[in-house]
Amino acid sequence: MGFAETSRALTKAVGLLSLALGTSLAYSQGVALQGDYRLHAGDKLDVSVWKETEMQRPAIVIAPDGKFTFPLAGQIVAAGKTVSEVRQEIETKLSKYIPDAVVTVGVTDVGGNVAYVIGQVAKPGALVMNPSINVLQALALAGGGTPFAKMNDIIVIRGGSKNPQNAIRFHFSDVSAGRNLEQNVVLESGDVVLVP
Repeated sequence: MGFAETSRALTKAVGLLSLALGTSLAYSQGVALQGDYRLHAGDKLDVSVWKETEMQRPAIVIAPDGKFTFPLAGQIVAAGKTVSEVRQEIETKLSKYIPDAVVTVGVTDVGGNVAYVIGQVAKPGALVMNPSINVLQALALAGGGTPFAKMNDIIVIRGGSKNPQNAIRFHFSDVSAGRNLEQNVVLESGDVVLVP
């Protein structure tokens, strides 16, 4: 492929990436409004109990084990749960001490919802997903492939390094041509996008 062809392909890819990023923004706002976001270790929460000023915690970070502690409620398992589920668990545990406790839980930072892009990209590293992105969007955020990248041999390793479950192949030229779009999967926390 010559320089002119590569330039045209990149221009087309940038257009597709812009469309993909716009779609992701609309999708992420919808997910946030529905309350479907599942918490991860590293996310920050604002937790408070109505009329209990000493029980306001504005910057709780979910620990690597997926838990945090809250006064009178003890340890709360948060990773994998929605904000609503965490709120209900705190209210249930507090009910012994504070009848009809009204608990408010809000997500202030989704820093634990991370995927990684490594290999032949301009900016390899961790990407915070707010709350989700697909492979094309991750490549855009990583600055795209280097001149040596094998963009048709990209692999998404799902399940992280401790428990890899499967590998998903991604062929950039297919997706940029509008073919086989099912391979442009939404990334999950811990996914690794490997660009050889």
